[in-house]
Amino acid sequence: MKVLVSVKRVIDYNVKVRAKADNSGVDLANVKMSMNPFCEIAVEEAVRLKERSIKEGRVATEIVVVSIGPTTAQEQLRTAMALGADRAILVESAEELTSLAVAKLLKAVVDKEQPQLVILGKQAIDSDNNQTGQMLAALTGYGQGTFASKVEVNGDSVAVTREIDGGAQTVSLKLPAIVTTDLRLNEPRYASLPNIMKAKKKPLEVLTPDALGVST
Repeated sequence: MKVLVSVKRVIDYNVKVRAKADNSGVDLANVKMSMNPFCEIAVEEAVRLKERSIKEGRVATEIVVVSIGPTTAQEQLRTAMALGADRAILVESAEELTSLAVAKLLKAVVDKEQPQLVILGKQAIDSDNNQTGQMLAALTGYGQGTFASKVEVNGDSVAVTREIDGGAQTVSLKLPAIVTTDLRLNEPRYASLPNIMKAKKKPLEVLTPDALGVST
């Protein structure tokens, strides 16, 4: 089973955000950037699924991480590979993209990679839109389990326990499916130094929206 995980480069959550002098946007000069915390949870869950797969004697899962953004987003993709992903794809774009544009690009990557499971963070801490996963599900026609606090893959289906206003709800989705992660799903691990070094040699493919046939 192949798992595709989407990650986003954002301002580190410990950084105090400052506006530009002309109030035209956020000042990114000399600001520490990191992986979106919800995306870290998505990567961790994919790695745990892979470890569980190996332990149970089944075919090991391949984890592919994808990011849409500037060239510097390769840093976050290398971090994801240090955490356990096998390879990475960067869709290079310097534009400020809408959630729908991101979903269209991810749909093109899904068509190219044909994963059985797509995991995304439920939202990014910079925009807090909480839209991309749902839009991707609509574009692909896949079942979706949002705000996941527990994920269990059984054969050709995945059971997702999701957080709702009244408590928790469990939905069963036929694979391929899309899952968006909530904070209670897991606690991400730290990358070890040997794995950070290994990640530098893992394959990272760079694509453009034009190469994927998507107009943003």
